[in-house]
Amino acid sequence: MTALYDEIQEIRGRYPESRSAVMPALQLAQQRSGGWLPEQAFRDVADALDLTPAYCLSIASFYDMFRLEPVGETVVEVCTNISCGLTGAQQVVEAFESELGIRAGETTDAFTLRTVECLGGCGWATIVAVNNRHRLRVRAEDVPGIVAELRGIDLEVADDAVDA
Repeated sequence: MTALYDEIQEIRGRYPESRSAVMPALQLAQQRSGGWLPEQAFRDVADALDLTPAYCLSIASFYDMFRLEPVGETVVEVCTNISCGLTGAQQVVEAFESELGIRAGETTDAFTLRTVECLGGCGWATIVAVNNRHRLRVRAEDVPGIVAELRGIDLEVADDAVDA
């Protein structure tokens, strides 16, 4: 038995049937697999919950919170649902693409940029999640500062250096 198996069994005990535990089990497997779900993760979760790997994959492929490919060290997700879309989500996406040098859906070692259907903050649109931490009311003009922060750059010092 593996540690993951034991942890999933603990999760499974909280639910009336094993299928009810599939989402938290997949979240745990994703955490343990470096932020994404490789094929082995589906077999491990399925084995622990007496389900099929195909069933686990069908759940994971439906929800934005699960990642089926490797991700960068920092995952930036921009909500593009209706509320965010009406408050400039597309411009926020384009600003991230420009600042990061990648398009939505692409990954480097450092960054993954994704658009997602909903981050659950319609009243505070546009929502951006950075490694699952939500930022509220993000505008395109906020993006250079966010990216500088993620890269560990102090913009005030950088601006002073440029002015000198």
